[in-house]
Amino acid sequence: MTLRLDEIDSDSWNALENAVKDPESGFHFLTVASVDQHGKPQARTMVLRNVNRKHRTLEIHTDMRSPKWQTLGSNRDVSVLGYSNRTQLRLQGTAELHVAHSEVAANAWQQLSRRTQKTYAGAAPGSDIDTSPNEVGNPENHFGVLLIRISLLDWCRLARENNQRALLQYNVAGTLTSCKWVNP
Repeated sequence: MTLRLDEIDSDSWNALENAVKDPESGFHFLTVASVDQHGKPQARTMVLRNVNRKHRTLEIHTDMRSPKWQTLGSNRDVSVLGYSNRTQLRLQGTAELHVAHSEVAANAWQQLSRRTQKTYAGAAPGSDIDTSPNEVGNPENHFGVLLIRISLLDWCRLARENNQRALLQYNVAGTLTSCKWVNP
């Protein structure tokens, strides 16, 4: 069954919105890739925390002491990859960094469980276990929010026969500006 391009747009964003609350969804844990200060690609699995369909943004939380936060400060281009139910979503966009105690980060922090908040209390990500203290001050001081503004959605449905692929582009305001079928 071939979907219409407008259905792909709607279905893809519905799947992402549903994945926020469903840890069993393949889109709940996404691979986020960026380029480090040495020009090397870096990919990591991150939890999708919120989706804003109107603005075409994905919200992801991270420790501001992590190397990815530092490199995203100088190169905000990211690629996000998810796979669920024979559908692959490759999303390209730009990360907006919201530091601890900013309005966006403070609102997100209040929504977290105490258990999740405690994960920001430990030593800095990637630090040496033998020389890092176990507790480092107020955990909220380390909490940052990445809002990834999506500019391209590359949708691919894998099937035994007739794989399908479409490209959808969005402007800065989140409006769908073009979409087309491409060869898978």
